[in-house]
Amino acid sequence: MKNAFKDALKAGRPQIGLWLGLANSYSAELLAGAGFDWLLIDGEHAPNNVQTVLTQLQAIAPYPSQPVVRPSWNDPVQIKQLLDIGAQTLLVPMVQNADEARNAVAATRYPPAGIRGVGSALARASRWNRIPDYLHQANDAMCVLVQIETREAMSNLASILDVDGIDGVFIGPADLSADMGFAGNPQHPEVQAAIENAIVQIRAAGKAPGILMANEPLAKRYLELGALFVAVGVDTTLLARGAQALAARFGAEKNMSGSSGVY
Repeated sequence: MKNAFKDALKAGRPQIGLWLGLANSYSAELLAGAGFDWLLIDGEHAPNNVQTVLTQLQAIAPYPSQPVVRPSWNDPVQIKQLLDIGAQTLLVPMVQNADEARNAVAATRYPPAGIRGVGSALARASRWNRIPDYLHQANDAMCVLVQIETREAMSNLASILDVDGIDGVFIGPADLSADMGFAGNPQHPEVQAAIENAIVQIRAAGKAPGILMANEPLAKRYLELGALFVAVGVDTTLLARGAQALAARFGAEKNMSGSSGVY
């Protein structure tokens, strides 16, 4: 079994991604052909469930873009379901310490290495038991990325990085800036200093640093510092701003709702 995204991170090849929040397989397939290395299917803030994540995984599968799935929480039952429908790379939100990081890894591994329940006869991941020796190969194909999004998590970064099975650490700029007292302003100098220090620390530990940043100069700055998986946009924002810009060119901006936000 292969995980091309995990292999790219291990090889130190930067991966450029796009965030998917439309919760729709048709738009997911459209964007899978756009040339991004990875696409994030968001189960935390987008209106997704197991069924909608499944259809997006199926839509993306024929394309080179690799899917990354974010569950709504670090929950072993939810993680088990996502793995069974074929997710190999997970972005686990709001991980605060090493124990929570270990729990995330354990949820992705079959015993004795972890606690993932065995149901391969029902699982798309095993192609319904058509993949030979799936139960003994699956653990190595899993890629676990954890999100650090608070000052507490930042203070525990060194111990999180020591956890076996953590492939990468993603810095959540929106929540981090809010926790630091600068809600809606991830570009504040104090937030940027924390982000840059974390990227350097993560890379020095031999793990892959990641982030979402739609500001192009900042995204390029993070790549220069060693970030290895960087999402550079969000589908909902691209659609909303593109539509508004088109309307404005034809003088229809009088009907436009106000827009603001981190991304």
